[in-house]
Amino acid sequence: MTRKSDADSDRLDDAARAGWLYYIAGNTQDEIARKLGVSRQTAQRLVSLAVSEKLIKVRLDHPIGRCIELSGRLREVYGLNMCEVVPADPASTSDTLGVAEAAASELERYLVSQHPVICAMGTGRMLRAMVEQVSPMDCPQHKMVSLVGNIAPDGSASLFDVVSRIGDRVKAPHYPMPLPVIAPTVHEKTLLLSQKTLRNVIELAKQADVTFIGIGTVDETAALLRDGFVRHDEIRALMRAGAVGEITGWAFDAQGLLIDGLTNDRVLSVPLEQPAQKKVIGVAMAQPRLRAVKGALRGKLINGLITNETMAGLLLEI
Repeated sequence: MTRKSDADSDRLDDAARAGWLYYIAGNTQDEIARKLGVSRQTAQRLVSLAVSEKLIKVRLDHPIGRCIELSGRLREVYGLNMCEVVPADPASTSDTLGVAEAAASELERYLVSQHPVICAMGTGRMLRAMVEQVSPMDCPQHKMVSLVGNIAPDGSASLFDVVSRIGDRVKAPHYPMPLPVIAPTVHEKTLLLSQKTLRNVIELAKQADVTFIGIGTVDETAALLRDGFVRHDEIRALMRAGAVGEITGWAFDAQGLLIDGLTNDRVLSVPLEQPAQKKVIGVAMAQPRLRAVKGALRGKLINGLITNETMAGLLLEI
């Protein structure tokens, strides 16, 4: 067993070298074969293994003109502090491809700093995909803090808890919120938020240098509904009140104004600033989220955006 494990480790080491030589150093497969002392076919297999084992992450640095143009127009129209638009793959069915990688790259810009940084995180599938793309590193100088509870309705840990994942990945102190997203009653919300440890987490989140959030829909396909945080009648009530989207459970309308009452009275997440004061970056690309993203932009709930060219084009059809 040990012998096999050692052999697997050695092969991954060879694959990493081959991947580096090919993608970073620009060697041909013949040159890789010669440098590693293997056949050309073996060199080819090692490069393929480096990709399949995700030892290599490819990021596009070429400034694609259309994406830059869309980014500039979004900044101007919505008054954004930052905006990155990545190419779209028309054949892909993924709701994260390209955008998760770009968001990971943006987060890494903060993580490589030696100056202490507080990063606040929302939750959801897009942010989880973003975290999976972040390179492992040691960042004891930074703090990762959650904006939203990590407890699912059945009491289990949420599958989409982001802050614990990123804390483990970059070896940074992290501060989760051991709460559900929405309290059963207003009274229970008051009791839960009276705990000193939670107040400390909320205060830390308010001091964040940068915040990354996903943007959800408020409709019959909403993640809040699918994951059991709200009931069908509660979603329908929000829709009748004009809600189109939500950020960490806070529902808002097409102009980005927070909905009065309803589930917003029981949301346990860190309150949203309107307009956002520090850097708050929305990460989204799925077309069904168009109205939600546009509402967040109009209401200035976010002042940064990472998306793809398809969503960018739709956002500019005002």
